[in-house]
Amino acid sequence: MAELGKFNKLRAILELDYGVYLDGEGLGEILLPRRYVPENCQIGDVIEVFIYHDSKERLVATTQKPFAIVDQFALLKVKAATDVGAFLDWNLPRDLFVPFREQKQKMVEGESYVVYVYLDEKSGRIAASSRLDKFLDKQEIDFQEGQKVNLLICDRTGLGYKAIVDNTCWGILYKNEVFQTLKSGQRIEGFIKKVRDDAKIDLCLQKSGYEKVDDISEKILDTLKAQGGFIAVSDKSSPEVVYELFGISKKNYKKAVGALYKKNIIRIEDKGIKLRENNNKPISARV
Repeated sequence: MAELGKFNKLRAILELDYGVYLDGEGLGEILLPRRYVPENCQIGDVIEVFIYHDSKERLVATTQKPFAIVDQFALLKVKAATDVGAFLDWNLPRDLFVPFREQKQKMVEGESYVVYVYLDEKSGRIAASSRLDKFLDKQEIDFQEGQKVNLLICDRTGLGYKAIVDNTCWGILYKNEVFQTLKSGQRIEGFIKKVRDDAKIDLCLQKSGYEKVDDISEKILDTLKAQGGFIAVSDKSSPEVVYELFGISKKNYKKAVGALYKKNIIRIEDKGIKLRENNNKPISARV
């Protein structure tokens, strides 16, 4: 069955001057306005469209992609703020409505907020809410330590950054383990560091342990070759310098350097690390 607020593949059943009607199954016939109809469209063709209400509350289809669909979180900008609610730009002709009661704090025109897009059961309309807790942690946590996940950065706290994990629950990135600038609304890959007894989730941006040491070692080796066999990064270098050069934490950098040293591939000097001669084979070939 076709779903409001989501992408659907619907069949064209009637063509008129102003557009094409699609078979919306249980939702009835839905108009795809002429400006969105694909070139050379024929009756019977299946078209992927997004379904929403237009300004006259009629169901309408579009091939234009909104910034978020129902059941997703996204950072959206306020186009207008009124006494009854705010209207967000979500890349469709009709703005997305946030009722005043669904605003965690009063929204301000021109500002951006992370919101959840939902289908209001009473009105049957698509709306958004910045009261994110209502839509998170509603199911049993089923993550494994070391698992790769998708993160949406939301708030900065005294501990670090709160992030939404795989569109389902809250997690935290501790500030002493983050060596790059993160912004609200930013999407980034991360890893499950720990699922605590209270079901809270600790996150990290690099996989912990030794599973990625060889990959990191290869990156360090490639950088050494590109810079003439020497890198001025030592134990005294700041975590920020290490991250800027390799995109990893200093802890993981030291593990990888240790692995290279044990394999007699590099020398560790006071001001950095130096590639030994005749070390051009891949790391895996030297185990």
